[in-house]
Amino acid sequence: MDEEKRALRRLAEERIDALPAGALDRAGRLMAGHIAALQEYGRAETVLAFAGTAREVDTGPLLAMILADGKNLALPRCIGPGRMEARSVTDPALLRPGAYGIREPAEDLPAVSPAEIGLILVPCLACDRAGRRLGHGGGYYDRYLAGYEGAAALLCPKALVLDRVPQGPFDRAVPLLVTEAGVYRAGVRV
Repeated sequence: MDEEKRALRRLAEERIDALPAGALDRAGRLMAGHIAALQEYGRAETVLAFAGTAREVDTGPLLAMILADGKNLALPRCIGPGRMEARSVTDPALLRPGAYGIREPAEDLPAVSPAEIGLILVPCLACDRAGRRLGHGGGYYDRYLAGYEGAAALLCPKALVLDRVPQGPFDRAVPLLVTEAGVYRAGVRV
């Protein structure tokens, strides 16, 4: 399975490289609109999102929307190999490069427990329609999701939705998938 995942990571990187300029920015804006329409988003008082990297969807509009809607915004902070925690953020401009160069909140910002989070927005390198995700191999989100009981939505550009992603015993699927083209629940477009 490890070799199959490595091959899929290479395929996903090739697809990202082939995207036209601005595609990830556009995808981020469209995904924010789809997320705004989700009942899970409407019910959530606190949303754990992520600061997209240059090779991920632009989450800037999404982070701004969460704050403008009066919701509590939390972002992940790496605290050790394969481990992350959520921290409350009121201004994404204050994020600083952390582990792997990913922008994250400062250590002195308030911690947010998994029980406080109503919706987690999960990044991925690629996924399939059933919500089996391919990350970068660190297991951060898989470990975090293992102790979380609320709603979660996977954010993935349509070009990176694959036919099938293998799932190991510790991998956590996220059956709600948001692409720039729409929303899938348990593999079915809604």
